[in-house]
Amino acid sequence: MASYNLAMTSSLLQIQQLGWPTHWAEIYGREAPLIIEIGFGSGHFLVDLAQKRPSTNILGVEISLPALDKAQRKVKTLGLPNVRLLQSDARYLLQALCPPESVAAVYINFPDPWPKLRQLHRRLINVAFLHLLATRMVPGGQLDVATDHADYALAITEALENTPYFHSRLATTFITEDNERLRTKYEQIGLDEGRICQYYKFARVETAVPQTYPIPKEFPMPHAVLQSPLGLDEIEAAYGRFQYSYEACHINFMELFRAKGDDALFVETYIKEEPVAQRLGLVVRQREPGNFVISLHELGFPRPTHGVQLAIGQLATWLVGLNDETQILHHNLLPEALPLNLREV
Repeated sequence: MASYNLAMTSSLLQIQQLGWPTHWAEIYGREAPLIIEIGFGSGHFLVDLAQKRPSTNILGVEISLPALDKAQRKVKTLGLPNVRLLQSDARYLLQALCPPESVAAVYINFPDPWPKLRQLHRRLINVAFLHLLATRMVPGGQLDVATDHADYALAITEALENTPYFHSRLATTFITEDNERLRTKYEQIGLDEGRICQYYKFARVETAVPQTYPIPKEFPMPHAVLQSPLGLDEIEAAYGRFQYSYEACHINFMELFRAKGDDALFVETYIKEEPVAQRLGLVVRQREPGNFVISLHELGFPRPTHGVQLAIGQLATWLVGLNDETQILHHNLLPEALPLNLREV
């Protein structure tokens, strides 16, 4: 997929239009070191960073829409041409959008500690994340982390001390005072409330890092053509929610919809495959009596991933199972998307 058009009126990037991977020099219109702040909150630190380092390309990533809107207004008001903003999960950004060894520095300021026991798995920083991060950073690239949550600090310390891909730029794992950096809003709140902040200053090792986090692939738009004596009414009546898993991919076939007067069924589908999660629509369209095509609906700019191939294959398999006379006439799916007895057409 082509990269985002440079002739944009906003610093906010549209994630659906970014290529896997993204050519960041095209996004910024120049070659320059790429610096990322993950979870920029109010944008105070991000803006200061952009002003102090105008020769770098600054990328801020956030989930919160209000934070994105606030930061976008700051960037526009201050006229910062070296800043881009993106609503994204950090893991998706790194694995799907960033080529190996393309990131010069990363700042993670006061990440959400997810303090409840059932939430711990949602914390960003662990050994696996540090490995992913290291694959995308240049040798010697700098990683700065700050937290004021004591329990999360213990986990961050353990992760950084146990990763072979980063080493401390300090004499110790962390320090509890850093008067050289700009204080963030949440940092000042924590200090005012008497919490102790811990600051980590690490660097990516100079030696090669195993590239075990591949950039996800997109495939040609998948489809399967079926012949069946069933009609859409019968298919609609037989449908019920179901799930399917293949290796690390999980697919949830949810609601089925039928537009009035349309010869098609729309199946709302959720596909989770690291690092991509998509909620999209699969369409069962009747082209003529007895002839159906299952394909990906283009609503919402879905990416035709491996998981989408599997989803269309499973929907076709389910439809074949409804009637002994139903068969697949043609498809362009990967072998693993269909059972062995349905692969040859």
